[in-house]
Amino acid sequence: MTSPSRPGIRVSIPNGPSLDLRHLVLDLNGTLALDGGLLEGVAEALADLCSALDVRIITADTFGTAAALADLPGLTVVRLPPGAAGGEAKAEAVRSLGAGHTAAMGNGVNDVPMLKAAALAIAVLGPEGAAPAAMEAATVVVRHPLEGLDLLRNPLRLRATLRP
Repeated sequence: MTSPSRPGIRVSIPNGPSLDLRHLVLDLNGTLALDGGLLEGVAEALADLCSALDVRIITADTFGTAAALADLPGLTVVRLPPGAAGGEAKAEAVRSLGAGHTAAMGNGVNDVPMLKAAALAIAVLGPEGAAPAAMEAATVVVRHPLEGLDLLRNPLRLRATLRP
């Protein structure tokens, strides 16, 4: 549950649904990181969002670099055990937090269940590309993770994108 110090992000979509986001679940590699290293500016954007949302990164930690993220205050990093069904684990995280109040961001096939479960699904067509299934499951597709994070940091941009 989100603490009172995290107000959430509310977006009213004219003639559409309203979003009351409390959580953000993110993929790491291919979404926020390239070859295991966070893309420039992502750490700062995540730190900013942690003041409004419960932010969680769920990763198979392909490059073994997820532990370095533990230094970011307010961020929860969940490292999946080897061989875990990453797609289902990510989707279960969204459901357990409350799918109707959760945004998710990813780029791969294993992110599709998480994207489908979330109230707001952001697919990233970043340096590693994106699986077509992730793009189909998305509410919004962005070219870079900072664009996706900035939609949450500046909700009027999201409102403009989603209004009918």
